[in-house]
Amino acid sequence: MPQWNPWHGCHKFSEGCEHCYVYRMDERHGKDASVVTKLKTMYLPIAKKRDGSYKIPSGEVLYTCFTSDFFVEEADEWRKEAWAIIKERSDLHFFMITKRIHRFMECIPEDWGDGYENVTICCTMENQKQADIRLPIYLKMPIRHKQLICEPLLSDIDFHGMLDESIEQITAGGESGNEARACDYAWILHIREQCIEKGISFYFKQTGARFIKNGRLYRIQRKYQHQQARKACINVDAQIPRDFIKENKYE
Repeated sequence: MPQWNPWHGCHKFSEGCEHCYVYRMDERHGKDASVVTKLKTMYLPIAKKRDGSYKIPSGEVLYTCFTSDFFVEEADEWRKEAWAIIKERSDLHFFMITKRIHRFMECIPEDWGDGYENVTICCTMENQKQADIRLPIYLKMPIRHKQLICEPLLSDIDFHGMLDESIEQITAGGESGNEARACDYAWILHIREQCIEKGISFYFKQTGARFIKNGRLYRIQRKYQHQQARKACINVDAQIPRDFIKENKYE
Protein backbone atom coordinates (compact mmCIF):
# COMPACT_ATOMS: atom_id res chain seq x y z
CA MET A 1 0.00 0.00 0.00
CA PRO A 2 1.41 3.44 -0.83
CA GLN A 3 2.78 5.05 2.32
CA TRP A 4 4.64 8.28 2.89
CA ASN A 5 6.63 8.57 6.08
CA PRO A 6 8.43 11.93 6.09
CA TRP A 7 9.68 11.17 9.61
CA HIS A 8 9.73 8.18 11.93
CA GLY A 9 9.30 7.71 15.65
CA CYS A 10 6.94 9.12 18.25
CA HIS A 11 6.68 9.45 22.01
CA LYS A 12 3.72 7.68 23.60
CA PHE A 13 0.88 10.06 24.32
CA SER A 14 -2.23 8.31 25.64
CA GLU A 15 -3.74 4.95 26.56
CA GLY A 16 -3.94 3.70 22.99
CA CYS A 17 -0.17 4.05 22.62
CA GLU A 18 0.70 1.50 25.31
CA HIS A 19 1.30 -1.37 22.88
CA CYS A 20 2.19 0.71 19.82
CA TYR A 21 3.04 -1.39 16.76
CA VAL A 22 5.83 1.02 15.79
CA TYR A 23 7.56 0.40 19.12
CA ARG A 24 7.18 -3.37 18.63
CA MET A 25 8.57 -3.11 15.13
CA ASP A 26 11.57 -1.01 16.16
CA GLU A 27 12.39 -3.19 19.16
CA ARG A 28 12.85 -6.15 16.83
CA HIS A 29 15.57 -4.19 15.06
CA GLY A 30 17.18 -2.78 18.21
CA LYS A 31 15.88 0.74 17.61
CA ASP A 32 14.29 3.29 19.92
CA ALA A 33 10.92 4.35 18.48
CA SER A 34 10.71 7.31 20.85
CA VAL A 35 13.43 9.09 18.86
CA VAL A 36 11.88 11.12 16.03
CA THR A 37 14.04 11.34 12.90
CA LYS A 38 13.53 12.89 9.48
CA LEU A 39 13.65 10.28 6.71
CA LYS A 40 15.00 10.28 3.18
CA THR A 41 11.47 9.38 2.10
CA MET A 42 10.44 12.97 2.91
CA TYR A 43 10.67 13.68 -0.82
CA LEU A 44 8.94 10.54 -2.06
CA PRO A 45 5.75 12.27 -3.32
CA ILE A 46 7.74 14.63 -5.56
CA ALA A 47 10.32 12.11 -6.75
CA LYS A 48 10.41 11.92 -10.55
CA LYS A 49 11.31 9.43 -13.23
CA ARG A 50 13.88 10.09 -15.93
CA ASP A 51 11.14 11.36 -18.23
CA GLY A 52 10.19 14.03 -15.70
CA SER A 53 6.90 12.46 -14.59
CA TYR A 54 6.20 11.72 -10.94
CA LYS A 55 7.04 8.24 -9.68
CA ILE A 56 3.76 8.19 -7.74
CA PRO A 57 0.99 8.59 -10.33
CA SER A 58 -1.90 11.01 -10.02
CA GLY A 59 -4.93 9.77 -8.10
CA GLU A 60 -3.16 7.67 -5.49
CA VAL A 61 -4.02 7.78 -1.78
CA LEU A 62 -0.86 8.20 0.32
CA TYR A 63 -1.12 6.92 3.87
CA THR A 64 0.90 9.58 5.63
CA CYS A 65 3.08 9.36 8.74
CA PHE A 66 1.95 5.86 9.73
CA THR A 67 5.17 5.31 11.73
CA SER A 68 4.84 8.59 13.61
CA ASP A 69 2.28 11.37 14.15
CA PHE A 70 2.21 14.21 11.64
CA PHE A 71 1.71 16.68 14.50
CA VAL A 72 4.33 15.32 16.90
CA GLU A 73 6.31 18.15 18.51
CA GLU A 74 9.72 16.87 17.44
CA ALA A 75 8.77 17.28 13.76
CA ASP A 76 7.87 20.97 13.98
CA GLU A 77 10.99 22.03 12.07
CA TRP A 78 10.20 19.74 9.11
CA ARG A 79 6.42 20.11 8.84
CA LYS A 80 6.42 23.29 6.74
CA GLU A 81 8.38 21.47 4.05
CA ALA A 82 5.99 18.51 4.24
CA TRP A 83 2.98 20.79 3.75
CA ALA A 84 4.67 22.32 0.69
CA ILE A 85 5.04 18.83 -0.78
CA ILE A 86 1.38 18.07 -0.04
CA LYS A 87 0.36 21.29 -1.77
CA GLU A 88 2.54 20.56 -4.80
CA ARG A 89 0.96 17.12 -5.19
CA SER A 90 -2.65 18.31 -5.11
CA ASP A 91 -3.39 15.40 -7.47
CA LEU A 92 -2.72 12.92 -4.63
CA HIS A 93 -4.82 12.40 -1.50
CA PHE A 94 -2.96 12.40 1.82
CA PHE A 95 -4.58 10.32 4.58
CA MET A 96 -3.22 10.81 8.10
CA ILE A 97 -4.18 9.82 11.64
CA THR A 98 -3.37 11.85 14.76
CA LYS A 99 -3.80 11.76 18.52
CA ARG A 100 -2.53 15.33 18.77
CA ILE A 101 -5.48 17.26 17.40
CA HIS A 102 -4.95 19.87 20.13
CA ARG A 103 -1.82 20.99 18.22
CA PHE A 104 -3.56 21.31 14.88
CA MET A 105 -4.01 25.08 14.61
CA GLU A 106 -0.37 25.79 15.44
CA CYS A 107 0.82 23.27 12.84
CA ILE A 108 -1.07 24.23 9.67
CA PRO A 109 0.27 26.30 6.75
CA GLU A 110 -0.71 29.95 6.30
CA ASP A 111 -2.89 29.21 3.27
CA TRP A 112 -4.78 26.34 4.90
CA GLY A 113 -8.10 28.24 5.06
CA ASP A 114 -10.92 25.72 5.46
CA GLY A 115 -8.49 22.91 4.67
CA TYR A 116 -6.78 21.35 1.68
CA GLU A 117 -9.17 19.32 -0.45
CA ASN A 118 -6.55 16.59 -0.88
CA VAL A 119 -6.05 15.90 2.84
CA THR A 120 -8.04 13.67 5.21
CA ILE A 121 -7.12 14.12 8.86
CA CYS A 122 -8.41 11.37 11.16
CA CYS A 123 -8.52 11.76 14.93
CA THR A 124 -7.98 8.74 17.17
CA MET A 125 -10.34 8.25 20.11
CA GLU A 126 -9.57 4.97 21.82
CA ASN A 127 -11.78 5.28 24.90
CA GLN A 128 -14.39 7.49 26.55
CA LYS A 129 -11.78 9.69 28.21
CA GLN A 130 -10.05 10.58 24.96
CA ALA A 131 -13.34 10.99 23.08
CA ASP A 132 -14.49 13.50 25.68
CA ILE A 133 -11.22 15.42 25.33
CA ARG A 134 -10.62 15.25 21.57
CA LEU A 135 -14.02 15.27 19.90
CA PRO A 136 -15.02 18.82 20.95
CA ILE A 137 -11.64 20.09 19.71
CA TYR A 138 -11.76 18.09 16.48
CA LEU A 139 -15.25 19.24 15.52
CA LYS A 140 -14.11 22.86 15.62
CA MET A 141 -11.09 22.34 13.39
CA PRO A 142 -11.16 23.61 9.76
CA ILE A 143 -10.65 20.27 7.98
CA ARG A 144 -12.30 19.33 4.68
CA HIS A 145 -12.25 15.57 5.26
CA LYS A 146 -12.69 14.18 8.78
CA GLN A 147 -12.82 10.63 10.10
CA LEU A 148 -12.67 9.15 13.60
CA ILE A 149 -10.49 6.13 14.37
CA CYS A 150 -11.63 4.19 17.45
CA GLU A 151 -8.78 1.74 17.43
CA PRO A 152 -7.53 0.12 19.51
CA LEU A 153 -10.97 0.42 21.10
CA LEU A 154 -10.42 0.15 24.85
CA SER A 155 -13.85 1.04 26.24
CA ASP A 156 -17.39 1.80 25.28
CA ILE A 157 -17.73 5.29 23.80
CA ASP A 158 -20.75 7.57 23.99
CA PHE A 159 -20.36 10.57 21.68
CA HIS A 160 -23.21 12.31 23.53
CA GLY A 161 -24.98 13.19 20.28
CA MET A 162 -22.10 15.46 19.23
CA LEU A 163 -21.36 13.72 15.92
CA ASP A 164 -22.28 15.80 12.89
CA GLU A 165 -22.19 15.69 9.09
CA SER A 166 -18.55 16.82 9.01
CA ILE A 167 -17.51 13.29 10.06
CA GLU A 168 -17.33 11.14 6.93
CA GLN A 169 -16.61 7.80 8.60
CA ILE A 170 -15.85 6.13 11.91
CA THR A 171 -13.52 3.12 11.98
CA ALA A 172 -13.50 0.83 15.02
CA GLY A 173 -11.42 -2.21 15.88
CA GLY A 174 -9.62 -4.12 18.58
CA GLU A 175 -5.95 -4.31 19.52
CA SER A 176 -3.47 -6.80 18.06
CA GLY A 177 -0.34 -8.25 19.60
CA ASN A 178 0.55 -10.63 22.42
CA GLU A 179 -0.32 -8.07 25.10
CA ALA A 180 -3.54 -6.89 23.47
CA ARG A 181 -6.30 -5.55 25.68
CA ALA A 182 -9.78 -6.97 25.13
CA CYS A 183 -12.34 -5.35 22.84
CA ASP A 184 -16.04 -5.97 23.49
CA TYR A 185 -18.34 -6.45 20.50
CA ALA A 186 -21.01 -4.47 22.38
CA TRP A 187 -18.74 -1.40 22.20
CA ILE A 188 -18.38 -1.85 18.43
CA LEU A 189 -22.15 -2.11 17.98
CA HIS A 190 -22.76 0.96 20.14
CA ILE A 191 -20.49 3.08 17.93
CA ARG A 192 -22.25 1.65 14.87
CA GLU A 193 -25.65 2.63 16.28
CA GLN A 194 -24.47 6.19 16.81
CA CYS A 195 -23.19 6.32 13.23
CA ILE A 196 -26.55 5.15 11.89
CA GLU A 197 -28.36 7.80 13.93
CA LYS A 198 -26.23 10.53 12.34
CA GLY A 199 -25.96 9.08 8.83
CA ILE A 200 -22.20 8.47 9.14
CA SER A 201 -20.38 5.59 7.46
CA PHE A 202 -19.12 2.91 9.83
CA TYR A 203 -16.28 0.46 9.27
CA PHE A 204 -15.47 -2.47 11.57
CA LYS A 205 -11.80 -2.99 10.76
CA GLN A 206 -10.68 -5.88 12.96
CA THR A 207 -11.57 -7.83 16.08
CA GLY A 208 -8.17 -7.59 17.71
CA ALA A 209 -6.43 -10.49 19.45
CA ARG A 210 -8.80 -10.66 22.44
CA PHE A 211 -12.45 -10.22 21.54
CA ILE A 212 -15.46 -10.40 23.85
CA LYS A 213 -18.86 -11.33 22.46
CA ASN A 214 -21.91 -12.03 24.65
CA GLY A 215 -19.67 -12.15 27.70
CA ARG A 216 -17.31 -14.77 26.27
CA LEU A 217 -13.64 -14.01 25.57
CA TYR A 218 -12.23 -15.26 22.26
CA ARG A 219 -8.54 -15.31 21.39
CA ILE A 220 -8.20 -14.68 17.68
CA GLN A 221 -5.04 -15.20 15.65
CA ARG A 222 -3.86 -12.15 13.74
CA LYS A 223 -4.49 -13.75 10.35
CA TYR A 224 -8.19 -14.05 11.20
CA GLN A 225 -8.81 -10.70 12.92
CA HIS A 226 -9.73 -8.73 9.80
CA GLN A 227 -11.54 -11.69 8.30
CA GLN A 228 -13.79 -12.12 11.33
CA ALA A 229 -14.65 -8.42 11.29
CA ARG A 230 -15.71 -8.71 7.63
CA LYS A 231 -17.82 -11.78 8.40
CA ALA A 232 -19.81 -9.75 10.93
CA CYS A 233 -21.25 -7.79 7.96
CA ILE A 234 -21.96 -4.69 10.05
CA ASN A 235 -20.26 -2.03 7.93
CA VAL A 236 -22.56 0.84 7.05
CA ASP A 237 -21.88 2.46 3.66
CA ALA A 238 -18.21 2.00 4.53
CA GLN A 239 -15.89 3.72 2.11
CA ILE A 240 -12.89 1.52 2.76
CA PRO A 241 -9.76 3.37 1.57
CA ARG A 242 -8.02 1.35 -1.12
CA ASP A 243 -5.38 -0.96 0.34
CA PHE A 244 -5.91 0.56 3.80
CA ILE A 245 -5.37 -2.90 5.28
CA LYS A 246 -2.57 -4.57 3.41
CA GLU A 247 -3.52 -8.01 4.74
CA ASN A 248 -6.84 -7.87 2.91
CA LYS A 249 -7.96 -7.32 -0.67
CA TYR A 250 -11.23 -5.55 -1.29
CA GLU A 251 -11.08 -5.27 -5.07
